[in-house]
Amino acid sequence: MRTAIITGADGDMGIEITKAVAKAGFKTIMACLPTKNANDKFTAIKKETNGGIVLLPIELENPETIYNFVEKVKRDFGAVDLLINNAGVLYPKKKDMDEKWDYTTMVNYFGHYLLTIKLLPFFKDNGRIINVISLTYRFGSIYPEMFQCGRNSWLQQVRNYSNAKLALLYFSLDLAEQLKERNITVNCSDPGIVGTNIIAMNNQFFDKICDIFARPFMKSHKNGAKTAIYLALNENVSKITGGYFRNEKQTPVIKRFLQNNYAELLKIFTEKLIIERNITL
Repeated sequence: MRTAIITGADGDMGIEITKAVAKAGFKTIMACLPTKNANDKFTAIKKETNGGIVLLPIELENPETIYNFVEKVKRDFGAVDLLINNAGVLYPKKKDMDEKWDYTTMVNYFGHYLLTIKLLPFFKDNGRIINVISLTYRFGSIYPEMFQCGRNSWLQQVRNYSNAKLALLYFSLDLAEQLKERNITVNCSDPGIVGTNIIAMNNQFFDKICDIFARPFMKSHKNGAKTAIYLALNENVSKITGGYFRNEKQTPVIKRFLQNNYAELLKIFTEKLIIERNITL
């Protein structure tokens, strides 16, 4: 049986992706924070899909939990066919990690970077990796302090979210080149603007305005998940790698992001972070 891993599988889009992948016949690992919500969603999805679902805890900001997760995958499953890096967070105010590292950036980019790198030895040839990014990458940038806690404001956290999604895009493009010889495809899924719980700032005024004027025009969770599901299961994209997909169609990355030096800078800054945090690759 083929094995799939989905991060943030208990979230709004994650649930839709998990159900589709499980129903396609994959042994599906829900990689989630160890919460009651994850347990409840796991129980419900398992009933709906008649089994084939496993729940494993992971905290993407915490390397130790990533190492433990990978060891469990190695021990209990041995090989991986599909990885969908779907988890995403956007905190309205900075959430310090050791009073230094930015939580939003660590989860959205670096946690997925580390998880993917650690899983690569167990990936089967012809496997698929899908990174869920965001159209907000166009507002992102890459700079030396991007991993560190910034100002305590929702505007700063929106910026951190955009930076992290841009970093995940660059990581995807680079990894796609590295894995061509193994026929492992790496593609990006842009769900568009989806009315998930992530679009909330815990600000009474902002959230009320969003609910009235914006949320009715946002995509549903099911529609937002469609592109990731398409990249995971459709044979028409089995040989495409390094692609950016929106609405189940490949679309170009904005040229200026391919013509600047951000991709190389990201490698430098990521390597520096690995050294500073004593990360084991």
